[in-house]
Order: sequence, then C-alpha cells, then structure tokens
Amino acid sequence: MTHFIADSQTIANDLMPNLGYEIEEFQYHTWRITSWGNLEKRITGPEFEAGGWKWRILLFPFGNNNSNVVSIYLDFADLKDAPTGWHSCVQFALLLWNPEDPTTSIYHNAHHCFNAEEPDWGFTRFCNQHKLFTPSEEHTRSLIENGCCNITAFVRILKEPTGLPWHNFVIDYDSRIVTGYVGLINQGATDYMNVELQLLFSIKYFRKAIYQILTEDDEPIKSIPLAMQRIFYQLQASNTSVETTELTKSFGWDSSNCYVQHDVQEFDRVLLDYLENKMKNTNADDTIPRLFAGKMKSYIRCVNGYKTLNDSFMNYILEKSCEGINKYQTENYGLQDAKKSVIFESFPPVLRIQLKRFEYDLQGNTIVKINDRFEYPLEIDLQRYLSPDSDRSKPHNYLLHGVIFHSGYLHEGSYYVFIKPEKNGKWFKFDDDRIIPVTDNEVLEDNAINSINAYMLIYIRESDIDFVLSPILAEDIPKHLQRRLDEEKALYEQRKKETEEPYLYLSTKIVTPDIFEHYQGFDLVNFKERQYPLSEIPQVKVLKTETYEAFKAMVAHKFDIPVEQIRLWIFIKRQNRTIRPDTLIFDSFLGEKMEKIRRKMVPRCNELKLFLEVAKTTNGKVIWFPPAESSFHILVFIKYFNPDTQSLKGICHLYVQRFDQVSKIIPILCEKKEFPPNTSLKIYEEIKPDMIEEMNLIITFQQSEIQNGDIICFQKALTEDEIQEHNSAGRIHDIPTFYESLSMRIIIKFKPKYIDKRQSPEFMLVLNKKYTYDDIAKRVAIFLRTDPLKLRFTTAYQTSGANKTVIKRTTTQTLSEILQTTYPPGSVLLYYEMLDINIVELETNKFFKVYWLGTTVKEEDVIDIFLPKTAIVNQIFQIIVKKLALKHNSRIRLYSVLQYKIQKEYDINDSIDEIQENVTLYAEEIPQDEIDLGANDKVIQVYHFIKDPLCTHGIPFKFVIKAGEPFATTKLRLKLRLGMNAKDFSKVKIAIVQALSYAKPQYINNGKYTHFSIDLYKFKITDKCHYTHPIDVILSDYGLTDEFLGLDHFVFHKLEIAV
Repeated sequence: MTHFIADSQTIANDLMPNLGYEIEEFQYHTWRITSWGNLEKRITGPEFEAGGWKWRILLFPFGNNNSNVVSIYLDFADLKDAPTGWHSCVQFALLLWNPEDPTTSIYHNAHHCFNAEEPDWGFTRFCNQHKLFTPSEEHTRSLIENGCCNITAFVRILKEPTGLPWHNFVIDYDSRIVTGYVGLINQGATDYMNVELQLLFSIKYFRKAIYQILTEDDEPIKSIPLAMQRIFYQLQASNTSVETTELTKSFGWDSSNCYVQHDVQEFDRVLLDYLENKMKNTNADDTIPRLFAGKMKSYIRCVNGYKTLNDSFMNYILEKSCEGINKYQTENYGLQDAKKSVIFESFPPVLRIQLKRFEYDLQGNTIVKINDRFEYPLEIDLQRYLSPDSDRSKPHNYLLHGVIFHSGYLHEGSYYVFIKPEKNGKWFKFDDDRIIPVTDNEVLEDNAINSINAYMLIYIRESDIDFVLSPILAEDIPKHLQRRLDEEKALYEQRKKETEEPYLYLSTKIVTPDIFEHYQGFDLVNFKERQYPLSEIPQVKVLKTETYEAFKAMVAHKFDIPVEQIRLWIFIKRQNRTIRPDTLIFDSFLGEKMEKIRRKMVPRCNELKLFLEVAKTTNGKVIWFPPAESSFHILVFIKYFNPDTQSLKGICHLYVQRFDQVSKIIPILCEKKEFPPNTSLKIYEEIKPDMIEEMNLIITFQQSEIQNGDIICFQKALTEDEIQEHNSAGRIHDIPTFYESLSMRIIIKFKPKYIDKRQSPEFMLVLNKKYTYDDIAKRVAIFLRTDPLKLRFTTAYQTSGANKTVIKRTTTQTLSEILQTTYPPGSVLLYYEMLDINIVELETNKFFKVYWLGTTVKEEDVIDIFLPKTAIVNQIFQIIVKKLALKHNSRIRLYSVLQYKIQKEYDINDSIDEIQENVTLYAEEIPQDEIDLGANDKVIQVYHFIKDPLCTHGIPFKFVIKAGEPFATTKLRLKLRLGMNAKDFSKVKIAIVQALSYAKPQYINNGKYTHFSIDLYKFKITDKCHYTHPIDVILSDYGLTDEFLGLDHFVFHKLEIAV
C-alpha cells in the first residue's frame, strides 16, 4: 500500500487524461472499507480537503435504485459554508481496489463543475455486483475479499479562467449576468442563421446602419429590416434568449423551412445582398460595401489544403500554369499556354475568410467535409499579399474578431461561433441560446475538436476597429422600436402574470353598444358559436379580490367614458339557450368583491359577460338612467331589417314602460330611422333563432312577456308591389325569412390554389349553404375585384387540406351539397384560381403549359396551349411551330412527365382530352440521330436521380443507343445532349436501371464494368459471372429494352428569401 501511495501522482496521470487546464491543487484520499455485507444502503466516507474545501466519497454498496450495480460518487461536504454562487471545477477518478493486491482494481474518471445544485457527481453504474466477489480472467483475486476493499479518490482542482466549463445550462444559468449577452433560440436547424446574426450584431457599425432603415410603418413578419432591428434591440436589452420567428416569417418561410440547414456563407451572401438594396438612398447607404468589400483582380498572361492561414493566402495569389489540356482559349489566337493568378488590390475593414471545408467526392457522388487541422492567428499582417501598386498609406494589420465553427456533415451538423465583441474584451462562445466565456487557447483551436471545425474567420483591420466597434448610443436606436417593444413586453408580462396566476384573476367580456350596432346575427353578439363569425369583444381581467367600484372605474377608463355615465348588466344564459343581458349590477354592490358578485349572480360561469350601458347625451345634456329600483322600465334592444340592403343590424337599446301598448314604441322607432311618424311598421320579437314572432301592437309589453334583454326587430310594412319587386330581384323581403337565411350561413376559408406573382390573398367569407356555384363566384369576385367568370374552385381534403376535386361551373349542386362532408365549425376550406380566360371556355376547352426544350434538355420557353377538348396533338404541334417560328416540316415530340420520369409520348393523332391534368408536358425537336436511327440502334429513356433510383429529379429525355458504339463515345454524346461542362459531367455516374423493378442500379465506371455480378443472359450465357477485371462496355450489346439509363448526380437546393 505504501508503494501505491507513493506513486499516487503517476497513478492519477494514468487514470485521468490531460484536459489542458492548469491544475491548482492535487489531492488523493483512500477510504478503507470492512464488512461490506453489513454496510447501509447509503454511506459516506471520511472527509478530506482539496482546494480549500471538504470532500468525501459517497457509496451505495447495493446500487442507487439498481440492486445489480455498485454506485460511487465524489461528494462536496462543505455545502453549508459555501458562499452564494460557489462552484469548483474538478477532474477526478474513483478507484476501487483490493488492499492485498492493488493490481486488482476498477476505476472511472470524470470532470464536473460542482455547485450548490449539483454537489455530487460520479457513477451510478460503477461496477456490476457479481464482479466484486469473483476473480476476473486477468487476476487470481477478487476486488473484495473477506468483506474488505479500498476506494481511493484522486482529485484535481482545476484553475479554469472562465469559471464555466462543463456547465449543463439546466439550472441557474443566466448568460446576461455571466457574460453580458443573450442568445438566439434555434427553431429547428437555424443555428447557421443564429451565428450570422450574432456576428452582425457584434459589428456595431453594421448594427447602427440597420437601425437607420426606415421601418416605423412596417410589420415585423413582412419586413426583414424591422425584424432584424427588433432582434438586435432585444439582443441589446433583453434578459432572456431572443426568438427569430418574425425574421424567418419575413423571409416568406414557414416552420418546415426552419428544419432545413443551409450554409452560413450562402445565408450571409443572400441576406447582405438584400439589405444592401434596402439601404440604398438611406443614411445607411454604402454600409455593406464599406465594411465588407475589398478589391482583387485576376489575370491570365499568355506564354509559350494548407495548414495555416498564411500558407493559404500565399497559395491563393500563387501564379499557376495553364498548359496541355488546360490551355487558355484566347479570342484571336486560339488555345495558348498561359499563367493565371489573383492579385489583392485592397482589403475591407471587416474581412471574412471562408475555409474550404466541403468538396465534391467523385467516387462517393456526394459532398464531403474536409476535417483537416487549420491554424490561424489572433493577429495577421496582410500587407505582403497586396499588389505592388495598391494603397499602403495605412497598415493592414488585422485582429481576429470571430470564428464560425461547423461540426458534423453537410446536411447534418451544427454551427456555433466564438466572438470577441469588444476591442479589449473577452472571447465568448455563442451556441444558439447558450453563451459562455472562452479562453484564447480555445479560440486558437488548441483542442482537437475545434481544430477540424473552423469554417469561417472574421478579422477587423486594427486601424478601423474603433469605428467598426464604436459604441451604440441611445439616439442610434429608433424611438418607435423601443416604444413598440416596451409596450409588447409590458403586455407579455401582464399576460404571463395572468397565465401563471389564473386563480387570482376573473375574466370579463365587455359588450359595448357600438359592438351590438355593428353586429348581424342572433342575440346581441356571437360569443362562441364557431359556425358563424365570432364577435370581437374586449376582455378585461381583474383581480377577484378587486371591488366592483374599482372595476367599474377600470372599465370607464378603458372606454374613456365618465364613470357616472355607465352601468353594467350581466348576460345570462336562458333556458331557450339564448344569451341576454338580464341582471343589472346595482351600485349597492360597489364595495363587494368581483368574485363574490360572480358567485352570487352567475355561479355556474367562470367569467362575467357584461353589457356596457352608457347614458346618452342630447344637446349637451345627459339623459340619466331610470331609477335602479324601478320595476316599470324594461331594457330592450332594437334591430332594424332593410330588405334593400339585405341587412339586419342593431340600432340602439332603450327603455319601454311595462304597461304600455307595443304600438307606443312605433314613433320612437320611426324617429331612430328618420321615418315619417305615421310610417307603417312590422314589429317582431327575436325569441330564439328558430322562433321569430310578430308582436301584437294592441297589447302591453308585459302581456307580450317582454323582459330585460329582449330583442325587438322591425321593418317597414311593404306593399304587394314592393314584395313582388324584392322576390323578382332574389331578395328576402321579411324578417322571419331573413332569420331563416342566417341559420344557413357557413364560414368558408379561401386559399389560392397556386402561388403566383399576383400574391393572391387568403381570406374568409360568410356564405349561405344554399348558394349555387354562380352565387359563390359572385361573392368571391367582389372580394377579389375580379370577373366571377374568371374564377375556378377546388375542394380540399378535410384532414390534410390537400387539393381534392375541381368544382365544375355546370354543377347544379348547392354549396352544402358540394362540400358533402360535415366539417368542424370554422374549418371549411376551398381553393380558388384566378384565371386568364373565361371558365365557360375553360370547361369546354383544355389548357396546358408546354415546356419547350432546347438541344441541351433545358427549358427555353413556356407555351400556353388552349384548344377545344376535341382537338388532337397535331394541333399542339402547329401552335408550337408558329410560336417558335420553326420550320414547317420540323419533327416534334410531345411527352408527359410524372415524378421526373416519362409517362407517355403522344402521337400526332391522339386526342388532347387524353392528357391528364397532373402531368408536366415537355416538347422538343426530335434529334437528328433519332431521325436517322440505324437498324440496330435503340431509343431509351434517360432520367436523373440521387443515389437511390427512386430519388428522382430533373427533366427525363429520350436518347439513342447506337449499335457497336464504345461507351466513351456514348458518354460524349450524353455530355453534349445535357449541355454540361467537363467538370460538372465528371460528377455524373451513369447506370443501367431496371424500369419495372427496384433492383440496384448497375453502374458503369469510365466505360468499364468493374467488380459487379452482372446477369449475362442477354448474351445467351445462362450463368452469372463475377468479373475481377474490367471489361469494355458497349451498351448496344446488352439489348436494352425495359431498362432506363440513370444519371446519378448531386443537386443543390438554393437558399431563397422570398421578398
């Protein structure tokens, strides 16, 4: 044991790797254990000191919630005496060993930032129980003998400059407090965007320029500059991580776009290009070129993966020879030997250097990452890389400002960035919403992980650093930006408080007279019936303990009405399922708490629905309310029906005398609508949606059973001629029938079927279930301000929302019959198209878009074809010949494509009615080699895919396989047919693919089949042969019939910002 103790430092070095941190103190402690079988389930060893604090070993001899293992931890024993915010960075190893034979042992090591929330750390599955008492194959003795063993803790207290290594960020970590900065929330795969935004934010001159773009009248989700201003301001002022959802929405992206990772350099280019255009003719004009643009020139002079940044610069400007097959094509002298190079004429204040981490792997037909170590300095002088005649009036010494890292692969990786935001400040690591301090050593990639992941370097010219990083002053930030965000923050905090403490608040909905007077429907408003448009009703949340007097003052303030001019009525749900203001809250309740009022008046409701009654003023004189104790007055609500405009709307509320005849209200109603006093009226009561009864004018309101909150409707009495005129015009002429029509209403959401340059809107309309196709088209046309005959509609699947069936204008079905399915309230969807032609013509004709291909299988033109359904394909050919001014005898091919494969080639006499709507149509002149087809030549289909033959893309085409032609010649013809340059075509792998099966493609490498088992039955050989040497390939020898020629090559999906 003495020998073991003497070598503790050596043993610790063997058990624990060097993490690269300075060791502040090293200690070890051995705990001798006897009578293992009699130990308690949880036990701690003697305390020992390390780093000025007390520690101990924590042991669960029979496992921590797992009886099959032993659990051992290092435990901080000084928790009571530790100050607030205490932490200790520790590397440790725990070794369990036989005291009689120290070589019989087992150990584990770890490192951890011990703190008040995580005072112990170690190994729940330190060792399986059965290994403790059974000798292993390498040893003759067991770990525990006679119930005895030793456990030694080797402890290194590390001196870590930032104080935050290995932080789990789960508990009690505030990046604003620790670093002075906050992060950005990752929406799925937007880390590339987050690192770019943090870098641009750190360049204060750029931040000021963004603030100078005029955005006061913009909406964040429709304005990229405003969305960026809001992000920058929140990064500056917020104490929590910042959302980027508004910015991505302003790009025209939905949530699915946020799960697609893009290249940070590509995002930087697209974003800065857009912002540069937005800054033109503003105070921020020329900001981007001033910061980021340098000058270089390339030259060609006719004659007869580097390890460091300096090496890379030197290689970049190195003169290279253009000789042999790489000769330079001159305009007047043909191919010439040449020298080419690049010369730097100037460098920008902010220099961004992208390291070439990705390249195309021809063998694997994919983009691969280069994980080579690359060294870069904190400071670099670039003057020696400038051209001799460049401006050298100021030094070109550059200081490292940021490093973007990319870990992983092309489409499966993550970005983070190291930034030094201040000239003489610290470095920080920005990893989405996690920010921690880092050391210079970490920035310079002293650890192996960073050394292979550096992707982009950002340097600032030392002489320009003061202006590039000049402080942001209060006047630099737009006032409207601060105001809007402060208001939103206050509202958010209020709602958050209400959400977190819902039991403290009572929700109220306040219906004002103005809301009633603009409402058309049943009752006074629509609170919750979603098959009809919901009313927009102001909500007020009040503490349940607040008095009615305070609440009443709050409502008066909200609506800017003197408190003495308002009264509040509670809506009650009646037995007939209507909701009416029935009960007045008297002023005798002013001292009562709001929750008590709710429990007393509407105990079954969790909220209060209130009508705000406002005392009227006439000639500056307030008309006060009837006495609260009066039982003679009834509050009624008045609606007026106008058959000319087909509208039924609230016009007022008023009081009637209980014992007055109903006819006494007629002069009042005439006065409200400015009718002559003797105008004949028809008066009805809205009892419930399906019960609208005409009132008897000669009986009293009490006899009519009128009570507070009832609704009285009226209209002019119509003559027979007027009724006939309304009927002829298709208008409803009376109140009961109009109410019946209201029950047939349905909300339809309309979405454009295709995205086009017109930016057609999404919108909702309230329609009638009995509407015909023309009724629907007429109302949509009014909204879109277009011709109803230039609209076409398509139904949608209820679950997915995908296009379903085009609705024919000739249908005799009503809207209800067209929809067929019973939809949930408020969810009915129809797609619409805005046509360039009349739908009557469209339904009797067929419309196609035909994409015309050039000689290199690329779309050169789009031809609109509009012909009667009885036309034949030859008529399409005639239109193409005329449109493109082709020769009269041109031989044209028309073929349809579905899922990037040719579905059908059409004969000139085929009816165009056979062409399906869901295919893409291509047309081309038939190539000459196909016209001159030899007796043994064959025409096959060629299509494009990526790795898997089912992952198709591009435009398929027909291609001639010439009898006896060497594959090298076939490849050359393919290259010319595709119009690809040699470099791009070299990345294409060619394969034979079975058309009617899912068999693996047979690849042809450089004109030879190599190391494949190939079925040679077509050569009348019945066996399968495995070739171990290449054989020359002549495709015509294979007698291809059902096979395709597949082109396996990679395609990039470009990042797009839709603006």
